[in-house]
Amino acid sequence: MTKGFYVLLAAQFLSALADNALLFAAIALLQEMQSPNWHKPLLLQFFVISYIVLAPFVGSFADALPKGRVMFISNGIKFFGSLAMLFGMPPLYAYGIVGIGAAAYSPAKYGILTELLPPSKLVSANGWMEGSTVIAIILGAIFGGHLASINTQMAMIVITSLYLVAAAFNTFIPRMPIEHEIKNKNPICMMIDFYKSFFTLWRDPQGQVSLAVTTLFWGAGATLRLVVIAWAGIALGFGLDLATQLTAWVALGIALGSVIAARYISLENSIKVMPAGILMGFVVIIMVFIKEWHLAAGLLFGIGVLSGFFVVPLNALLQHRGHLLIGAGHSIAVQNFNENLGILLVSGAYTLMVKANIHINHIVVIFGLFVILSMTAINQLYRHHLQAK
Repeated sequence: MTKGFYVLLAAQFLSALADNALLFAAIALLQEMQSPNWHKPLLLQFFVISYIVLAPFVGSFADALPKGRVMFISNGIKFFGSLAMLFGMPPLYAYGIVGIGAAAYSPAKYGILTELLPPSKLVSANGWMEGSTVIAIILGAIFGGHLASINTQMAMIVITSLYLVAAAFNTFIPRMPIEHEIKNKNPICMMIDFYKSFFTLWRDPQGQVSLAVTTLFWGAGATLRLVVIAWAGIALGFGLDLATQLTAWVALGIALGSVIAARYISLENSIKVMPAGILMGFVVIIMVFIKEWHLAAGLLFGIGVLSGFFVVPLNALLQHRGHLLIGAGHSIAVQNFNENLGILLVSGAYTLMVKANIHINHIVVIFGLFVILSMTAINQLYRHHLQAK
């Protein structure tokens, strides 16, 4: 790995730490405001809508400028959103502004991997990226939940400062050559270009399967954090601070699963990890039988290991196919569009279930069955591609 990669890793860690701490600080603010319970999952939807709306433009933006500069600008937008929340903007709207920065940030942070490193290093690099991101999720959840339970204003000040530090690290990322100039800056032409990239990636057999899996993973994974918080409150009697610590076990498991995948799974064999996703759905359903926090932590850790093990190789495969077919920034923008559409739909379904007062155990079972059936369908799609060759 190059020195530039480790600078990128540090910048990504700090930005992800702030993002995840901010989510739980925003949840605490909603509780202070006595907002309805269904407003908490609504935070995710306000955050990810920017990924979907801006998807046709952020890929071209990331490919047309040095990606370190794109990350710097994006962290500036995140800083503004966090500052707005600190000074009293409603959490849903302020978190939506942070989502704009995150939408622009993502194609650059992943796209630059294919510029800094050869294909043979991509699975390993993704393992490092996912591992550091998961550590940021763990610390962000614990730090954000704990600090916000003591003093939300102090939590917001610290989180806002983290975005500034992350932006400072962005300035040290190597300036790489621009590979894909924007040929036409007309928004309509950019949308047409995006949807051409969208269909190109979906029509590629390996791109299609890896894109379907990563879309499912992020839709389910983002919603699972909120499901665990609600479930821990009822099944274990945990408040926000302890519940956020419990979600950290999922993230810790993802870190281990990512490391295992990076060590033992090559880019050529990445498709073979899909059964781990089906198994994860069955493990999720076991949650309804757990009443003791040690068992809950172990189970959630297992869910995380399976998640990291199957998503990291497929994420690397998707980046590789996208880089070859449509360019790194375009590829990540298409990936983000699909993954965040998945988050929007899955978290939206969860929001509706909470609003309808469906018991959390029933929601957990529905959630697990959805993962099992979806991963089984994707696995069958892959087998169909093999038979068609």
